[in-house]
Order: sequence, then structure tokens, then C-alpha cells
Amino acid sequence: MGVRYVDIKDAEVRRDDAVVVGSGFAGAVVARELAERAGRRVLVIEKRPHIGGNMYDEADEAGVLVHRYGPHIFHTNDKRAFDYVRRFTGWRDYSHKVLADWYGTYLPVPFNKTSMEIAFGGEKAARLTAKLVQAFGDERKVTLNELRAQDDSDLAEVADFVYQNVFLRYTQKQWGLTPEEVDPSVTARVPVFISRDDRYFQDAYQGMPAEGYTPLFERMLDHENVSVCLNTEAESVFDLEFESDAEDAPLSGIRLRDVLLEGPIVYTGPLDELFLSRFGRLPYRSLDFVYETHDVDYKLPCGTVNYTVTEDYTRITEFKYLTGQVCPKTTIMKEYSRPYEDPKTQTPYYAIVSDENEAHYGRYRALTESLPNFHPLGRLAEYRYYNMDVIVGRALALADRLVRE
Repeated sequence: MGVRYVDIKDAEVRRDDAVVVGSGFAGAVVARELAERAGRRVLVIEKRPHIGGNMYDEADEAGVLVHRYGPHIFHTNDKRAFDYVRRFTGWRDYSHKVLADWYGTYLPVPFNKTSMEIAFGGEKAARLTAKLVQAFGDERKVTLNELRAQDDSDLAEVADFVYQNVFLRYTQKQWGLTPEEVDPSVTARVPVFISRDDRYFQDAYQGMPAEGYTPLFERMLDHENVSVCLNTEAESVFDLEFESDAEDAPLSGIRLRDVLLEGPIVYTGPLDELFLSRFGRLPYRSLDFVYETHDVDYKLPCGTVNYTVTEDYTRITEFKYLTGQVCPKTTIMKEYSRPYEDPKTQTPYYAIVSDENEAHYGRYRALTESLPNFHPLGRLAEYRYYNMDVIVGRALALADRLVRE
């Protein structure tokens, strides 16, 4: 049948039982579950000209399948989430590998026994590794704080090397921070692997959709009870009703084309933008992507190279490693981190979580708490960093509750 696309002016709002804002994993999973398990008619509103959210991929001019909003590798320990996405696509086994460009020398990331040998040389690395094994055991993962807590100058040297050459500069570029502003709690979690496992993720289930993410979403939203409106911003079509004229007055209802929405409203966009940033915009980091196509089979030695001590960009991704595509050319993508300043031209990717920003988000969240059928879900609506599998799991959990209602 295919996805049923409709113009918002032609949507049969009075007949719809639920409205979902956003067609990434959060919105698409809930929409499919409500349509399939509960038999509800679901209207999906998507501001972009395509479905799939940040997972959207397409062939570029060279015929290379690229991810338009940054690389996405599905990995999880949640079997239900993994089995769910596999319903809608064939799957390609893929374990992502990342190297750090250390002044032109490649180090496996996360830092491990192989990285140690490259950084310190074979003899010294053997001595340092023996100390790590003695202190923590073999085939373990430890943090920089754990290394520094050992009161051993050699282990402190390993921690300092990883901090300076793998973590610090990369984090500064990613978040736009000075060294003094880097949160010590984040530094504390930086891992060192006492192993030769050079996979970037160690989850039980890993892989990539064999045909790409876009066909996965097309199949997920291909249901007779689901309609999708593209190029439609929720804030432009929702009529918000409040309990009073006070600035902090909570919502009393939401109308769409003069119809009061009484069924579930699952909202996956930025919560501040729904309310036209009445308390000011929530801070995010955005990304700029620069694509290059080369007349070679492969340009990089693996899927992603992080530039941890040099360059203005944070990393380069080569998509053919991820997709397994056979193509005479290859496309790489350089990634630059930027402040999120213009909702019209930029995409919010990473919430900047702090006590102050949490309180800021809390003001927006409080506006919705009196509306029992309004459900914020996902990275933007919840102002959290979630991996794809967590989003799928949270969407399934919300769908479970809504189906029971």
C-alpha cells in the first residue's frame, strides 16, 4: 500500500483517534503500535519534507547511501527493541569501529591494549597493561577516575594521556567548552578497555538496516490507519488553549483545525518551540555536515575517524563501511559542532544538560502536565540524550500504556 500522505488541510481530524508529532523512531513506533494493536486512526505531523527523523538516509549524486543527519548505528541490549525494528527490514550484521587521529597516527577508540601499544610502544605498553590487569583484572572496562584513584604514577600517566589526547579537545569541539568548563562527571566516565576488543559498542545486538533507514520507516508507517502530513510544523497548526492568560498558565487543551484533540497527543519535537519559546529557547548543540565524494573504493581505514587533537571538525564518517554498499566511489562526511541559534536553518541535536537548563525545561514541561492526553517523548521533547534503542524502548512502553487505555 505504501505510506498514506495527506495535506494537513485534507486530514480527517474528526475521525482521527490520536495525533503524533514527528516521524522518527519515537513517533513512528507509537503510531504503528496504536494503529496496529489498538485499531486507532493516527495522524502523524512531520515538519520536514520526509519521514524518518534524523535517521533519514538517501543516495547522493554518486549513488552512495548517506545519512543526512549524521551516522546512525543501531546497537542495544534490549532484545524487544532490536526484534521490533527487525520486523520492518532485513538486517546487516555490523560492528562499528572508530579510530582517533592522534597527529596522523590512528588509535582505536575506546582506548584499549592496542591503543596502548601504539601510544607508548611495545615494551612500556606491556608494563602498563600488566599493571592494569593486576589492579583491575583482564578483559575489564575502567574509567579515568578509577585509574587515578590507584595512587600509581604509571596508571595516572595512562589516564592523563587518554584525557589529553582522546577526550579533552574532542569534547571542547563537540560542546563548545573551555577545559575549565568540561564537567568532571563526564571526564570520570571516559573508559579504558583492558582488552583488544576494538568495537566501539559492546552491546549484544548490533547492526544496520540492509536497505537503509528510510525503507524501514516507510514500512513502519505503511498501515491503513496511519496518515502522514509532511512539511507541517505543529506550532503552526496547533491552537493551544490555556487555563488563564498568565505566562505560566498550564494547557487546558489543544485544537487542530478547530477540533479539540481528546485522544492521545504524542509530541516528539522541541518542547520550547511548541510554546513559541515564551521562556526563551532551550540551549542545544547543532551540527554542520560537509560531504566529499572521492573516486576510490574507500578513503578511511574504518567507519569513523575522530579528530581528537587536530582539525576544526570532530569526526569523519565513511558511509560505505556502515551500509556495506558496493560502489566505485565513496562519500565521506565531516562533522562540525555549532551552537543552536536558528530553528529555521539548524537542527537541534544535543541537549546541553545542566541544573539551570533542567529548570528552564521544567517551566515548559509544567505547562503540559495538566493535560493528561499530552505525552512528550524523545530527545527533544524530554530534553535528554537517548540512543535509538532507548527511544524505541520508551516508545513501546508508552504505546503499551496507551493501548490499555
